[in-house]
Amino acid sequence: MSKVAIVTDSTSDIPEYLVKELDIKTIPLSVIFGEESFLDNGKDITIKEFYKKIRSSEKLPTTTQPTPKNFIELYSDILKTSDSVISIHISKKMSGTINSAEMAKKEMPGSDIEIIDSECVHMPLGFMVIKAAQLANEGKSKEEILKEVHDLKSKIKVLIVPSTLEYLKKGGRIGKAKGLIASLLEIKPILTIHDGEISQFKTARRWNQAKTELINSMKTMVKNPENLMVSIGDSDAKDDADEMYKKIKEAFNPKKIYRVDIGIVVGSHLGPGGLGITFYE
Repeated sequence: MSKVAIVTDSTSDIPEYLVKELDIKTIPLSVIFGEESFLDNGKDITIKEFYKKIRSSEKLPTTTQPTPKNFIELYSDILKTSDSVISIHISKKMSGTINSAEMAKKEMPGSDIEIIDSECVHMPLGFMVIKAAQLANEGKSKEEILKEVHDLKSKIKVLIVPSTLEYLKKGGRIGKAKGLIASLLEIKPILTIHDGEISQFKTARRWNQAKTELINSMKTMVKNPENLMVSIGDSDAKDDADEMYKKIKEAFNPKKIYRVDIGIVVGSHLGPGGLGITFYE
């Protein structure tokens, strides 16, 4: 039986206990504050330290992808003990990470490496990776895993509420939501990811209305709550996320709910105080 290894990047925001449990290989992106650079590995800077820093920083941080050399080193190490690699990453429209992975693959002819553009980020990416890793651990073939991941990709939905559009705007990640102009400062946008980039889903007047609208929107999309898988992520908005956890549990009683952090790379663009709800059946 051939062994398939699953690789992702740190923007998947998969909880560390699952990364270890499922033997997921994660390549980190980096966050840069002026002259300081931090790998998104949970060691260079903790999530708590990061949000404290971003709130007090005058300049917004920037982010950088891993280099092709980083990928070559990771893939080479993995292929010592695995027959093939499935490498699932942040949307090509949001980051150059996939470009680096593809350049690395070209430098490794004869290696069995499959690179997938998730066309998303955060837990929509995370859910694909978790599913792939579970199947790999069950001994499924590369082809079986790729089919399941492709099928899952079309089912995953995400709703994002930033506390402000400032970070997405300045970071150039606003995508199809750029129609939200400055005159709408009192509007709380609910965003989603469509065709690999951030786009507008709905708007609400206030923060609490936005949270209510998240639940109402989910109700229109979820057909079989008993099969529902949900992730509730926050960028230093724990109380709001805990509140959403309770409301989603009451409204749907899902099969599984994950509470996750929005990590430092995604948090650099979303900004502090945001929420991200990811779900599929």
